[in-house]
Amino acid sequence: MYEPNVVGDWHEYDEHAGLRVRVHRLEAAEPPRGRDDAAEGLTYFRVRVTVENRGERHLGIHLEDGQIDVRIGGDGEAAFIDWRNSQFIEGFDVYPLRRATAVLYAAGPEASLSQVDVQIQLRVEEEWADRRLWTGGLGLHDASVGAHAATLRDGLALQVSNFLREQAEEGTA
Repeated sequence: MYEPNVVGDWHEYDEHAGLRVRVHRLEAAEPPRGRDDAAEGLTYFRVRVTVENRGERHLGIHLEDGQIDVRIGGDGEAAFIDWRNSQFIEGFDVYPLRRATAVLYAAGPEASLSQVDVQIQLRVEEEWADRRLWTGGLGLHDASVGAHAATLRDGLALQVSNFLREQAEEGTA
């Protein structure tokens, strides 16, 4: 079963040994070059996406507009992405034991920012990696979000355990 990452978690790519990515520092922040007129009345936030190479050879990385999707609120509506203020990774060679970070500025209604989903589809050496999802919320710290995710995982483990126990009891009768 596919389980989303929590903001702050690293995700390692099996198809590219040593390559890992994480979405982190989901925080309220004003854009450096001023607000976009289209974001009037919305609350700005910033997301950082870091790609790290722990492998033995350099890899060409692309993380540009269109490869990052941000959804907010319980209905998963698209956040406003401020492309002018955001910084992407465009054709950068990440050498072993090095990192590259993209900074994305987005905005949405303040009431919807308690749930933020960020989907990343990294392009490595002209090949598309699988899409991965990180979930978090504005105003939540990485540690508290991690504790919440652990509670969800424990709840799922309990459900699976109960299901297996019920199946075993049916089989022994």
